[in-house]
Amino acid sequence: MLKANESSEDYAGNDEREFMLAAVAELKPRDTVERMLAVQMAATHVAMVRSARWLANSERIDQVNVHYNGYNKLARTYAAQVEALRKHRNGGKQTVTVQHVNVSDGGQAIVGNVGTGGRASDGK
Repeated sequence: MLKANESSEDYAGNDEREFMLAAVAELKPRDTVERMLAVQMAATHVAMVRSARWLANSERIDQVNVHYNGYNKLARTYAAQVEALRKHRNGGKQTVTVQHVNVSDGGQAIVGNVGTGGRASDGK
């Protein structure tokens, strides 16, 4: 179970590395690339939580701007890391599943995998 205070400066005995190891383990990396991404994601998450805390405790507009910009960059980085892990795990393929289809009288439905391709050969 992950600790809620993974980046708290109030708990000197709390080791962020313990949280990061637990986060990596819960992602269940399948290979070296996934393991490295998982470590980066855990580190980015810890930095993002810390940045959010600094932003929440900012008292001046210059502090707000600095911490907001840092938090925003970390949040975007984390989202990109999640997407990179997703793409790596499924080979970059996107899958769309249609759950409900209506076919009117006289209509036709195709059941199975449908691929798009080039034009059919017309013998030329």
